[in-house]
Amino acid sequence: MIPSPSGYDWDLSCDLLIIGAGVAGLSAARRGRELGLDVLLVDKGEWRTGARSHLRFDTAATNLAQGGLAVVGLADDPTGHLANGIDDSVESHVADTLDAGAGHCDEDAVRSIIGGAGEAVEWLIGLGAEFDPDPTHPEVLSRTREGGHSARRIIHAGGDATGAEIQRALEASVSGIRVLQNAAAEDIVVDDSRRATGALIRDPRGLGCVTSTATLIATGGVGHLYRSTTAPEGAFGDGLCLALDAGATLADMEFIQFHPTVLFDRDRRGRRPLISEAVRGEGARLVDSRGKSVTDGVDPRGDLAPRDIVSRAVATRMSELGDDCVYLDARHIPDVCERFPTVTAGVATAGLNPATDLLPVAPAVHYTCGGIDVDVHGRTCVPQLYAGGECSRTGLHGANRLASNSLLEGLVVGKRVAEDAAWVIEVQGADKNPAALPWPAEACVKRAGRPARSATGRRRPRLSARNLDKLQQAMTRGAGVTRNAESLASVAAVLATLPAAPQVVVAKAIVAAAAQRPYTLGCHTWLE
Repeated sequence: MIPSPSGYDWDLSCDLLIIGAGVAGLSAARRGRELGLDVLLVDKGEWRTGARSHLRFDTAATNLAQGGLAVVGLADDPTGHLANGIDDSVESHVADTLDAGAGHCDEDAVRSIIGGAGEAVEWLIGLGAEFDPDPTHPEVLSRTREGGHSARRIIHAGGDATGAEIQRALEASVSGIRVLQNAAAEDIVVDDSRRATGALIRDPRGLGCVTSTATLIATGGVGHLYRSTTAPEGAFGDGLCLALDAGATLADMEFIQFHPTVLFDRDRRGRRPLISEAVRGEGARLVDSRGKSVTDGVDPRGDLAPRDIVSRAVATRMSELGDDCVYLDARHIPDVCERFPTVTAGVATAGLNPATDLLPVAPAVHYTCGGIDVDVHGRTCVPQLYAGGECSRTGLHGANRLASNSLLEGLVVGKRVAEDAAWVIEVQGADKNPAALPWPAEACVKRAGRPARSATGRRRPRLSARNLDKLQQAMTRGAGVTRNAESLASVAAVLATLPAAPQVVVAKAIVAAAAQRPYTLGCHTWLE
């Protein structure tokens, strides 16, 4: 292969470079296209042509989201798609989000993102997303309720396949946009003025340099830093490490949300089937091995309390009884298999049927509430570098994410990233004062002493399977549902023996943040 003039194996340029193809990345890509931007998508997996002749990005966590999308109808369009037909409001949704976040949310961010939900979801429906209609009033959408919500405001698709439908609609909407498949970002390129100017990307052709005006990191969470998770393969927090190396900051890394109802299998590790919170919303109950309720007396909302409370109750009951799991009883829900086909298929892999069997469940890592610190437009403190979706921290989730707010956040913020990037390009094209661009006043600086990578293309070391196993076991034991100073110190000791791979960098950030908060808050449970 003849090297490019830059010395890399290949070169490309674009207006908006998007690393990751879930709801945040694809929303940014679609909105960027509408605004006339030249967009380039980078995805780790192989794309394939789907049944409806568009690209399929199989590595995105969005595909796996079962429960739904929390949204209240547009205030100025009470008869539109999103009309609830019930007593609900944006203010009520905001209040539930703040309550679930345990007092740690950024209230302005909550109001901004929740307030933008109706318009963004109507935009998504306009792109072809099909949500389940109410069976008795088909002119409006069916609604369900999940933990922490005071009203039935969750819209869903295919019963419990909402994420897959959102992914399908967004994928179809970006057909024709340039895509790099089997590709991974190795570094964000930052110029002398500390602005992000693109990224180094490795794909089957070798190492290439993509020059861009704006770069969005939308790479998902950190689930596979633990032994059990609901996250797709490859969710190791690589994007968070990219951001750190570029000079951005991380925030709220101690808040790792464990979903309380993940199918338990003693012999299985990695991704496990999730049993949607919507199943409890329809009346399923959590019971222990003796048939007693797990949440009675813990919270007045019972099994529909926020996830941190339910996961803590499950972990406590398991510890008290010396059991490895508790059980979800959905046998009394009418037509449970038809209402929840994804759940039914998932538990069938263990030979179980929700209509006839108690389902063994235990908490597993589900969602990263913290991440790359951004504002409600996805801007990091590195000019022209954005982050969106699960890898980011807008302040919406606080110390514990309210169920079904994640797809909402990715949709709203992803769309805003493209709009902000288009404005930046317009300002720069008009030769206006760069200082007028909307970057935080306290702009970050690159960290002194960080491992040299930058534009040389030198990769961080990779972890061997043996070292990854050490990391996952240590994180699960010492930084899991419960933690304390001793357990975190034991994790830190293991991490200190491992090479500075991205997984290790991010794991250290989680442990350090947890150690600095020696008390329980939200999904960070401190036990002396």
